[in-house]
Amino acid sequence: MPPPPPLFLSLRSPPPPPPLLPVHVGKGAQALTLPAAVQSRRSLPACSVSSARHNDYFDPRAPPPPPPRDGYGRPPYAQANGGQEGRVFTSYSIYKGKAALSFDPRPPQFVPLDSGAHKVAKEGFVLLQFAPAVATRQYDWTRKQVFSLSVWEIGTLLTLGPTDSCEFFHDPFKGRSEEGKVRKVLKVEPTPDGNGRFFNLSVQNRLLNIDENIYIPITKGEFAVIVSTFNYIIPHLMGWSTFTNSIKPEESRPYNRPQSGPEYEWRR
Repeated sequence: MPPPPPLFLSLRSPPPPPPLLPVHVGKGAQALTLPAAVQSRRSLPACSVSSARHNDYFDPRAPPPPPPRDGYGRPPYAQANGGQEGRVFTSYSIYKGKAALSFDPRPPQFVPLDSGAHKVAKEGFVLLQFAPAVATRQYDWTRKQVFSLSVWEIGTLLTLGPTDSCEFFHDPFKGRSEEGKVRKVLKVEPTPDGNGRFFNLSVQNRLLNIDENIYIPITKGEFAVIVSTFNYIIPHLMGWSTFTNSIKPEESRPYNRPQSGPEYEWRR
């Protein structure tokens, strides 16, 4: 049998709402007339809705959006190791009466492998820049002399005792035809009162006819900052920090255990 026809229920429409401001007219009274401003407001809808177009709005006070980062909160690898965008430069500078000295770290150099990984091709270093003073708190950085501290030279500075001193010799043209024409000697020795260090750089450049000696006293507190900074920066100069940051748990795989032998006993 066919299904019964659908039932339709008809309801009466609700009465219209009363006016917002009813008008009462009594005997001898005049009708209440609303000002034009109120009448114009009554003609508007109760709530005006406008489309939000955020793309057309720019607040100059708003901070710029953060750079993209990967799932570990780090900048993308290509951006952090390839282009200039996202790089950060820093320096620690000391200013004294006769000279100024700045310590500028330089990162290691990486080369890509066929597997897509990278390895350290050259360790980083700390660039020391000495600038002579020309007036009170004024230094001539156009006449600066530089000296690059390698990782092992940094380690030598870190092992100095209160009365120890050290000396480093550099020849930028070692192994080339100009070898011996440029001589740089950096001496680090304690001050006579034992409360600091002297950093003394001697440069003899026969190619440019330069013979200059720049020294600057370093207080005990300033040397403590240098030591702390060097301790922190060494793993970064060696590329070890880049290695640890590249470790991802989901990409780890077990290593094949080597054959047992005396050379592997320390691993047990």
